[in-house]
Amino acid sequence: MAKNDPNADLEAYRSLMERPERFAEGFTYRTVIGAFFVGFIMMPGAIYMGLIAGVSLGSAAEWVTIILFSELARRSFSSLTRQEIYLIYYIAGGLAGVIGGTMLAGGPFGQLMWNQYLVQSQAAEGFGIADKIPDWVSPMAGSDAILSRSFLHRAWIPPIAVLVAAQVLSRVEWFTLGYILFRTTSDVERLPFPLAPVAAQGAMALAENDDEREGWRWRVFSIGLGIGLLFGAVYIGLPALTGLIASDPIALLPIPWIDLTRTTESFLPAAPLGIGTDLGLVLLGTVLPFWVVVGSFAAAMVHALGSPLLYHAGYLTHWRPGMDTILTNFANDVDVWMSVYIGAGFAVGIIGVAHAIRSFRAAHREKKMSSFSDVPKGRGDFPLWLAFVGYGLSTLAMVALCTLLLRDDEFPLAFLLIFGFVVTPALSYVNARMSGLTGQTVSFPMIREGAFILSGYNGVDIWFAPIPYADHGRRAQLFREVELTGTSFTSILKAELLILPLSLICGFVFWQLIWSMGPIPSPAFQYAQTYWHLIALRQCLWYSATLGGETLFDTAIKGWWIAGGFAFAGGAFGLLSLLRLPISLIYGFVRGLSGLPHLLIPEMIGALLARYSLEKRFGVERWRQYAPVLLAGYACGMGLIGMSAVAIALISKSVTQMQY
Repeated sequence: MAKNDPNADLEAYRSLMERPERFAEGFTYRTVIGAFFVGFIMMPGAIYMGLIAGVSLGSAAEWVTIILFSELARRSFSSLTRQEIYLIYYIAGGLAGVIGGTMLAGGPFGQLMWNQYLVQSQAAEGFGIADKIPDWVSPMAGSDAILSRSFLHRAWIPPIAVLVAAQVLSRVEWFTLGYILFRTTSDVERLPFPLAPVAAQGAMALAENDDEREGWRWRVFSIGLGIGLLFGAVYIGLPALTGLIASDPIALLPIPWIDLTRTTESFLPAAPLGIGTDLGLVLLGTVLPFWVVVGSFAAAMVHALGSPLLYHAGYLTHWRPGMDTILTNFANDVDVWMSVYIGAGFAVGIIGVAHAIRSFRAAHREKKMSSFSDVPKGRGDFPLWLAFVGYGLSTLAMVALCTLLLRDDEFPLAFLLIFGFVVTPALSYVNARMSGLTGQTVSFPMIREGAFILSGYNGVDIWFAPIPYADHGRRAQLFREVELTGTSFTSILKAELLILPLSLICGFVFWQLIWSMGPIPSPAFQYAQTYWHLIALRQCLWYSATLGGETLFDTAIKGWWIAGGFAFAGGAFGLLSLLRLPISLIYGFVRGLSGLPHLLIPEMIGALLARYSLEKRFGVERWRQYAPVLLAGYACGMGLIGMSAVAIALISKSVTQMQY
């Protein structure tokens, strides 16, 4: 591959793993026991770490469970198969994963915890939507169900019923459409999915035979484990334990970042500046493609250092001296940056569509496409007609649920059908191809939001309805990862049938337990106390768009800034293509526009460290095998510290609440 190829930075990932010749079932009694272990032992730790530090326990839950069960198997004179290890990895990630930017783990009930915060938040009050959030989302602020901090109140029955129904239907939808996309892009179009081997290598880090126990994967994983234990003791353990005896926990490193905004405002006004304190961000930067990280960092610097220029030019009118990072970032978004991000996102979306169409035509011309009938033996494939029927029925059921929840004739049925049967499949296919070609996906901003606003709907309940609109393009890569590990697809189906009820039951139990001990968020949960306010402000800004009348949203959308963002992203793409430079710079740039410099600076440090030191020392291909394993070990070490801290905290608080 020539050095000036725009996708050359991704080519090294393509040959890391090949499709195995044989597939095996991974869903066994050992993986079922592992699932219950994660649900009842790891999930409370995942919830607690997400609230206190914004740290996902997903990887830690995966590796703690894998290590424990591997050791138990060895002492029983047997070993876990690669397929069992991958399925434990998959189930643990599903049970201990997080919800979007809130870093809420603990299954679907984490969404209800967010809703109870939102309904009584300052943001909802300030935008005038707190009393307009429907009762099937959350009980009203000030109700007995909220004041008593209990999901056992009858007012929680409608939100829980809607949550369960939406979860069942959405899982059927993603599994069926994801499988169709995988068959199309991987089997027929034979796209390489360059980053799928990276994920598969990380998942299989400990899948070694006993006589290979001292191989490189175990050594690298152990190094990451040690780093995670040492850093986690300071970052997670100290504030968690001191929070038991002090109103303000002691933190040697501020969580989640060191805020420099007020310090630098005298010479860099309106610049949201700071640096994230989680070492995991540095390690993440060593894993992500280099030019994606560079693009994200460049966008963050443009935002941070360009804001003072915009302020002096009179464009940033909402910023005031003394604002912290959260308020500064939100004020800048309202004045300029949200419009710029929308425009740039549109440009990247159109580029993605054009790229997908061009590569599709090239594949036809070169006759590189295979047949749908070419299915590897033993992979556990399903009839395609069954997948189409499953997707169609689940989407129709989702449409019916939305019409039941929304007021009659307010939101046209045609919008729901177009979302479910046109927009979602089209967007998912484009991103499945983008993932298959470059490892990246693109977003199309304001499709959902624009439909809500243009429909003329009056109210905020439309924003909470389970609209059948989603991007399932990444699911094609998931199936590719499953294929690379030699795991039968039927194993994933069985795992999903286990994950859903287990996540609902365990999430209900542990969220109820932690919520009953104190308000969420509160000073004891530093990440939630700091970051949730920004998320709520951003969400409520959009929700206010359908309230009617003059709102802050009307001033936040500026057509010429949208056009400027579109022109910049489109022009930069054209220039990079002309110069044969990495196109992933643009995808990273759009990713970084909506991010904070605090979190992207450590990523950039990690990317530079990997590019100019570690890759030279170990070799590019070898380091790209090491990096995900090192990150997995680090997450495991952090998880062990977090689990120890949360166990002590839960026991202590439970004891202090007992009445004698």
